[in-house]
Amino acid sequence: MMAGMKRAALYVIAGPVGIGAYGLIRLWGKSDGVYGPGFDWQAAHLVALAGMVCFVPGVLALSRLLPRSPWRTGVVAATLVGLAATMVQFGADIVEGLLADDRAEMSRLGADFKDIPGVAVAFYDVVPQLFFVGLLVLAGMLAARRRLPWWSVPLLLVGIVLPAVTLDLLPVGGLCMALALAPALPLLRQQTDAPIAVH
Repeated sequence: MMAGMKRAALYVIAGPVGIGAYGLIRLWGKSDGVYGPGFDWQAAHLVALAGMVCFVPGVLALSRLLPRSPWRTGVVAATLVGLAATMVQFGADIVEGLLADDRAEMSRLGADFKDIPGVAVAFYDVVPQLFFVGLLVLAGMLAARRRLPWWSVPLLLVGIVLPAVTLDLLPVGGLCMALALAPALPLLRQQTDAPIAVH
């Protein structure tokens, strides 16, 4: 169990690191003026997808620092649904990059996918945002129970908002998210098989 919780602590940080690494590889890919399709595009999106996958056990581990409640269950469920939608988005980007011969064709494939009824809402515009909103609410619940410091919530918000302003700020956003969640790591490492008491 202890080994599992130590791994969970790593997942909590690996998720934000994946976002930051995605941003760094993206900036490197853009440095020559040609970003996608190709190695840089695939590498960036594979790293991002790996980060999203790591967020799944990370979110579950963070939630176990809270007592069981309908609120906890609902927030975690919404967060995971948003994560799943985000994974589909990155998966689609990877497939489009593999199929396309140039940037124009990749954009056309992406537009064709989004034109499928419901796809834009489910995998781009609405549902993926549940991940970020859910993670922020989860951090707020942890801060309310002093499992995270108060400043983790605004720092996490900064990490979420910055990439929305421009994707070039993804590395900074990932760093802010990692720093916001890092104070929970000692608690995750110390957690044992004993159930969390409900206060």
